[in-house]
Amino acid sequence: MAQQVKAVIARAKGAPVEVTTIVVPDPGPGEAVVRIQACGVCHTDLHYREGGINDEFPFLLGHEAAGVVESVGEGVTEVAPGDFVILNWRAVCGQCRACRRGRPQYCFDTHNARQKMTLLDGTELSPALGIGAFAEKTLVAAGQCTKVNPAAEPAVAGLLGCGVMAGIGAAINTGGVGRGDSVAVIGCGGVGGAAVLGSRLAGAARIIAVDIDDRKLETARTLGATHTVNSRTTDPVEAIRELTGGHGADVVVEAVGRPETYRQAFYARDLAGTVVLVGVPTPEMTLELPLLDVFGRGGALKSSWYGDCLPSRDFPMLIDLYLQGRLDLRAFVTETIELDAVEQAFARMHQGDVLRSVVVL
Repeated sequence: MAQQVKAVIARAKGAPVEVTTIVVPDPGPGEAVVRIQACGVCHTDLHYREGGINDEFPFLLGHEAAGVVESVGEGVTEVAPGDFVILNWRAVCGQCRACRRGRPQYCFDTHNARQKMTLLDGTELSPALGIGAFAEKTLVAAGQCTKVNPAAEPAVAGLLGCGVMAGIGAAINTGGVGRGDSVAVIGCGGVGGAAVLGSRLAGAARIIAVDIDDRKLETARTLGATHTVNSRTTDPVEAIRELTGGHGADVVVEAVGRPETYRQAFYARDLAGTVVLVGVPTPEMTLELPLLDVFGRGGALKSSWYGDCLPSRDFPMLIDLYLQGRLDLRAFVTETIELDAVEQAFARMHQGDVLRSVVVL
């Protein structure tokens, strides 16, 4: 039987979000209903509200979530009612050319729930990243549920569903950071901070955090940065080179998503070094680089989508490291809020006052 629950929606571009009642259908084949316990407020949700993703309003916002499976549809074997899960926005198909080659983290046919959640008047909702977790309950594809150790705090676990995983994965999965490497991270918000943390976890010897906000740089130090550079007052390329013996970093993670910071990343890497773009650009942005420099510096220019993660592999591993005290995921939770405080959380995010506000239900 369909359920009515409270949720946060964005009705129109730029309009304040609102708490309203939505209808969540029973799960169909391959689907699951999850009772949400916590959901982080991610910048992507603000992009949805501002129409920066698409114009398929109204949106059901929220996607960095953890909760408990309440019910499952026909044919679901991955999870069962009562399982504590982190939601992901990439349920792999298992059949595309990437999956068949043993690279499901690059699945080209990821999917979400087929049924739609609606407003009371029947208006269909577009769930953010196929999840929609600023809600008491949500409907997802069962493959979007990754079972993890229930000892983890929901407010912490849910952050792996997007930003924290993107940053850690950008460093470890995409960048291949290893023991003794030098790493520079440009942009130290939630994703960049996670890249710093991932680099420390991987054993990097030198981790250089770059930002224009001293508050974020100080947080980066607590997450593992060995050096910080305020690029508002210091040339970050020259500073990174100076801190790496004049060579540049082995891996540079660009967590801003702008042409000017990407150029900084490109010239701040060592010969044969790696640039990883994990910051999300806007559609009108373009990049111009001398092709001879691209050729002459060698190395790799990579883009990291969701940290090149495979949720079934990476989420349980990272939760185990957190429970062992080896991965300080709690450091990303700046505040916990209620469902009706999402709009205010967007304002604090825009001002740079928080790493993550987390809605706790």
